Amino acid sequence: MFNVERWQEIFETLRKNKLRTFLTGLSVASGIFILVILLGFSSGIENGVTSEFQQDATNEIFVRTRITTKGYKGLNPGRRIQLKDEDFAMVSNNYDEFLEYRTANYSIWGGQVAYKNETGNYRVQGVLPDNQFIENADIGKGRFINFSDVNDNRKVAVIGNKVSQDLFKAENPIEKYISIFGIPYKVVGVYFDPGGEREESQVFLPLTSARAAFNGGDNIRNMSFTVKMSENFDEAVALSKNVTEAIEADLKEKLIIAPDDTAAIRVNNTLEEAQKIYSLIDTIKAVFWFIGIGTIIAGVVGVGNIMIIIVKERTKEIGIRKALGAIPASIIGMILQEAIFVTMFSGLFGLIAGLAVLEIAGPYVDSPFIKFPQVDFGTAITTVFILVIAGAFAGFLPAYRAAKIKPIVALRDE
Repeated sequence: MFNVERWQEIFETLRKNKLRTFLTGLSVASGIFILVILLGFSSGIENGVTSEFQQDATNEIFVRTRITTKGYKGLNPGRRIQLKDEDFAMVSNNYDEFLEYRTANYSIWGGQVAYKNETGNYRVQGVLPDNQFIENADIGKGRFINFSDVNDNRKVAVIGNKVSQDLFKAENPIEKYISIFGIPYKVVGVYFDPGGEREESQVFLPLTSARAAFNGGDNIRNMSFTVKMSENFDEAVALSKNVTEAIEADLKEKLIIAPDDTAAIRVNNTLEEAQKIYSLIDTIKAVFWFIGIGTIIAGVVGVGNIMIIIVKERTKEIGIRKALGAIPASIIGMILQEAIFVTMFSGLFGLIAGLAVLEIAGPYVDSPFIKFPQVDFGTAITTVFILVIAGAFAGFLPAYRAAKIKPIVALRDE
């Protein structure tokens, strides 16, 4: 029940101790403010890292080769390892039940691409249709490369949005012809990529026609696969890791590479890397919570101290209350209500200030690994819950002490 007289007493007590109350409230408000800012930036870190992983499929296995650094089975080090179609077919067939998407890749770096009087240098890649899903490419106009393009060696191209803007300006590029080192290709699609302009500065061609045009034979530069995801993230990571190790072992055996030669062939597992990054984010969150809670505790200690002082100053008043029949529960309730009020009011002020700072400054944070720092509704509710617990904790010991005061002793207090 709402008790007007009790609230009048609370405000009167706070009014008598303005500076002390202000400093105590400031310590609580600053604690909540720091906690909100830290949690907002931990959320921003998570958003930034997630956006980086969204540039390509999170569950990707990427295979590339370089030069051997160790001799093996009579072969000298320094051999350049070249992947072939048969290597891609071997991996695809051996692990078909575990794979979702797959593509071989033949790249032409710095490809000179022209349309009418506009010219630019872009990365040109010969790929298979599944590359769209591995790259997270979202088709904005037209379509992506299909298997008919690959099987028929069609001279078609899918260009990134950045390429489209550079070469075609406001013109629709679909069904128009671009020239790559003087060879004409019909544009059949324009794609967008979460990675932004860097990822959209590419031109995709059918693997077969790219190799035919640039003397690629049956060579491939690298190959990519995605493993089938399960509902359990840890199981998916374990499967991806096992498939990665098995692919690396098979390719080393087929290409005659020493098992301990880590430079000749690299098989990267983005799902395992994602797990490491997300584990790091969880650790950062835990550290931020620890720092924020520690700061709040410092404020709570201040509230506890001020309540002890208030109880000491009101000892005679409390003794009179008890002599007139006040029960211990009413004394405890009075002290707790005052402590919770100071904590809640100060904490809510710090919470609102922190949310305001994130709302105003958040859009100006421009970093690849920190995006949109903010605190969600659930976290805000959790913070309010912490405030209530903190206020009750800060006032309990002084309240319990007040309830134990004997009237005769309290009346003698000076």
